[in-house]
Amino acid sequence: MPAYDALAALPLTIESYELEGRERSMPSFDRLTTTFHLRGAGQEGLGEDVTYDPDQQRSQQAAGPVLPLAGAWTLDGFSRHLDGLDLFHGEEPSMPAFREYRRWAVESAAADLALRQAGMSLAEALGRTPEPITFVVSLRLGEPPSLEPVRRRLAAYPWLRFKLDSAPSWDDAFVAALAETGAVDSIDFKGAYKGTIVDVPTDPALYRRCAEGFPEAWLEDPDLADPEAAAALEPFRDRITWDAPIHGVADIEALPFLPRTINVKPSRIGSWRELLRTYEWCAERDIVSYGGGQSELGVGRGQIQYLASIFHPHAANDIAPSGYDWADFPERGLPPSPLPPDLEATGFRRRS
Repeated sequence: MPAYDALAALPLTIESYELEGRERSMPSFDRLTTTFHLRGAGQEGLGEDVTYDPDQQRSQQAAGPVLPLAGAWTLDGFSRHLDGLDLFHGEEPSMPAFREYRRWAVESAAADLALRQAGMSLAEALGRTPEPITFVVSLRLGEPPSLEPVRRRLAAYPWLRFKLDSAPSWDDAFVAALAETGAVDSIDFKGAYKGTIVDVPTDPALYRRCAEGFPEAWLEDPDLADPEAAAALEPFRDRITWDAPIHGVADIEALPFLPRTINVKPSRIGSWRELLRTYEWCAERDIVSYGGGQSELGVGRGQIQYLASIFHPHAANDIAPSGYDWADFPERGLPPSPLPPDLEATGFRRRS
């Protein structure tokens, strides 16, 4: 039975909803998110909109709870209702993927509410056993690049592992110094991003330098449309993985080759229907899923950790607890990896 069938028929009663804004300064940008609070039958469900455009977060919060979400639904019926709604109120998202980001906020809140109304947890509904969650910390190292963000975190938390955004300014000496830490699990080339603030120019020499300098690391989102870049990584294709292009099964099928592992990011997929289908499709082909974060500030972080605990607990999950990626990160008191599941008894939330 497809996993989605276990959720699709859950009754869902929505009487009202509210929006809650959050904001925090990150190392390279100011982050705004919006939490959806769906309420009904004496319960509350939460989900977090991780759209990166701060103006579109502010305009959503200013508009308030104007979407027609109230009613008696099944979870699948509510999801299909969302198919016909404009969650951006006539405003064009500054990136097409933001439609999925906001959709996931509403879908995750709806599942949290439906499960609480049914008196069961997501793990129970799907028949999966939660396990401790391995995580890595995602960082950019600035321009000019600096080892300081890695070293400072390792001084406080010596067991940390990292996923690092590379840059053409990483020369041989810098790569070698990073490799000496022994703490790099993944390099993100950001080559699959086009027309965004996080674009990184395609640099075949950088690709080769990182693949050779970090011989055990995953190599995420290279720009293989560039012939020289593709040639540089050909000997290392068993370590290539993908994030930005993946919005579901069709995007994995369209890759140049099937990878050994793939970043299954719920907010990039948008719906429970396609998310659970993607997990199953990968498992059937022995493709290991791992989780990726979106600089969540609220409940969304715990929800992607929840999914990791039941679908891919032992992968290099880019879902470190909030705080590790802050500019003013706490130098003590953050939880170590592996992270206990610590799931609430009902719904789709972690306790911490």
